[in-house]
Amino acid sequence: MKSTFKILFYARKNYVNKDGEVCIMVRITVNGENTQFSSKLNVNPQMWDTKMNRAIGKSFQANQLNATLDEMKASLFNYYRDIERREFHVSAEKIRNAFLGITVKNQMLLVVFKKHNEDLLLRIGKGITKTAAVRYERTRKQLAIFMKQQYNIEDIALKEIKHNFITDFETYLLTVRDCAINTTAKYMRQLKHITTLAKNNGWLYADPFVNYKIRLEKVDRGYLTQEELNIIMQRKFSIKRLEQVKDIFVFACFTGLSYIDVKNLKEKNIRTSFDGELWVMKKRQKTNTESNILLLDIPKLIINKYKDKCSNNKVLPVSSNQRMNSYLKEIADLCGIEKNLTFHLARHTFATTVTLARGVPIETVSKMLGHTDIRTTQIYARITNSKISHDMHELAAKLQGMDKMLAL
Repeated sequence: MKSTFKILFYARKNYVNKDGEVCIMVRITVNGENTQFSSKLNVNPQMWDTKMNRAIGKSFQANQLNATLDEMKASLFNYYRDIERREFHVSAEKIRNAFLGITVKNQMLLVVFKKHNEDLLLRIGKGITKTAAVRYERTRKQLAIFMKQQYNIEDIALKEIKHNFITDFETYLLTVRDCAINTTAKYMRQLKHITTLAKNNGWLYADPFVNYKIRLEKVDRGYLTQEELNIIMQRKFSIKRLEQVKDIFVFACFTGLSYIDVKNLKEKNIRTSFDGELWVMKKRQKTNTESNILLLDIPKLIINKYKDKCSNNKVLPVSSNQRMNSYLKEIADLCGIEKNLTFHLARHTFATTVTLARGVPIETVSKMLGHTDIRTTQIYARITNSKISHDMHELAAKLQGMDKMLAL
């Protein structure tokens, strides 16, 4: 929205100095709000035109005074234009301070965001993953593009961020960038992290997110049923790359490891534990949390199949995520599975079909998946109809004979 800007010079006639002159004051008005200050110029009251707000006559003194006022007016107008271009909000006080050389230290959003991201890069591997650092930098870049397109500004002072800035950014992500609701929510969470950081440091007084709720949409992340998993397991592929991808995918279905954790899995991560059994023991790259998983017979067979066939002490020959997902789509077509088969689907299959559906408590599943919050596990895992049937049959067996107590 275009702001209104006015400059007025007036003589302060209620105070006359020893030379019989009065001070010329400057009043700046922006959007109805004004501020005033002394121009440091004096004039004889009889020489001042209160209607034209200029010195009267064509004398050298009058011409010099008016020329100085014109220069001052042009300078104030330039400060107004400069602030309008650089910042989100123009105020009379900002223009006055700029003209008088008063420096007000304002922390700027993108400057603080950049420093935050640089700190994250230094902490990679120490509680921070490279993926997290990249996501924050992506949000900073989106904010920069948004501010340029929406407000034609390069940055915004943190103290000027209001509720409408938050909602405008959300609208921009959903419409201009065509982001999904949950993707938008991730961007908004990272912006909120920065505003919280600013508030804690005293750079921001009011929380712009106070009346804003980050919205998440429930998504059916999909999983393979036992029948679909059986079809893939029983299929033998003559093409080596498809056979390898099938094996690695099945391995993930029975361990719950993500793509990056399977790719980085090394022989040192396979250890004999307290029970004499082989376990996968490693920290998840995404969260840096410990994930300990007992190796079942199927993943053991797959590990043995590729033993001593991988470089750098890797356990399995994992190619890029893009290639893996491309080959998995081929496998789905050849197996007659209509679902969108991706590597991450293996993790959901482990949570739902392999473990929860067979009675493994969700707390145990959450620990094996390396989740820091059990609510994350609840998103991954669904209670299938077969699980409900199994549980209810167990209940029916426990209640057997109680029907005889019913008086009909």
